[in-house]
Amino acid sequence: MAKPPKTAASGDQKTEADLRAERRAAALRANLHRRKAQARQRTDEADASSSGVKKDNGQ
Repeated sequence: MAKPPKTAASGDQKTEADLRAERRAAALRANLHRRKAQARQRTDEADASSSGVKKDNGQ
């Protein structure tokens, strides 16, 4: 007969795997926000350059 899986004594305690999954999810969310911000910036720069605004390239 198989033994039931071990459970934590208190319901509030999280396993290392749960904590690792939460950290990974937070990192993925942060990465998504950063990439969206970069995409918005590229779109804004493209709109500015197409509207006739010249950028100073330092030359």
